[in-house]
Amino acid sequence: MIVEERMRTYLNSLDMGHTPFLEELEQRALSLGVPIIRREMQSFIKVLLAVHQPKRILEVGTAIGFSTLLMCEYAGPDVQITTIENYEKRIPLAKENFRKAGREEQITLLEGDAGEYLKQLSGTYDLIFMDAAKGQYIHWLPDVLRLMHPGSVLLSDNVLQEGDIIESHYLVERRTRTIYKRMREYLYELTHHPALLTTILPLGDGAAVSVRKEIPESVSNGSAAETAAEGDNHQL
Repeated sequence: MIVEERMRTYLNSLDMGHTPFLEELEQRALSLGVPIIRREMQSFIKVLLAVHQPKRILEVGTAIGFSTLLMCEYAGPDVQITTIENYEKRIPLAKENFRKAGREEQITLLEGDAGEYLKQLSGTYDLIFMDAAKGQYIHWLPDVLRLMHPGSVLLSDNVLQEGDIIESHYLVERRTRTIYKRMREYLYELTHHPALLTTILPLGDGAAVSVRKEIPESVSNGSAAETAAEGDNHQL
């Protein structure tokens, strides 16, 4: 738990909720045990959309389409969303929810491996929302950076791993150590990469908000580690 339970409950009690369709969809997802973004993240996304006003959104991790439809509802009538989902059992549910919400014209659902699609996509997006396999975030980052223009926002969910991220490697369960290691590496890259300005929020299970800066392309495509190494070599 990142935020003390009583505080989280109180803050969530202030939330004004969503449209009836989204409220019903959230309850249905919870009853089916389908993971969806937490109330705290939902509130944050609504404010982020109001401030940033993205027209093109890329979402990595659709599930049954709750977060997709939330963004569709609160980003404005002109938004176009591309969302990627690999879990075959959830794809038909997402499609049906998009149809019921009347949002099929605004949403493009890509079915398959996110890593492969990210390599194939072109152009840039105003907002990229990462909410899929946490251990893959670090591997996807180079392509995500390529798909961002100066001013683009990258929102990464579940980055604090229920607080495990600050524990010693040896205190983390063996089955989750790989994800733990990769997430720590990912957070380091986000906060040290010369092309990004990042803050990490103790919101829900942790959220990282990164803004793409306007810097030379030759610098911006390298990792933080590579850039540091290049700086050392230059000094030599």
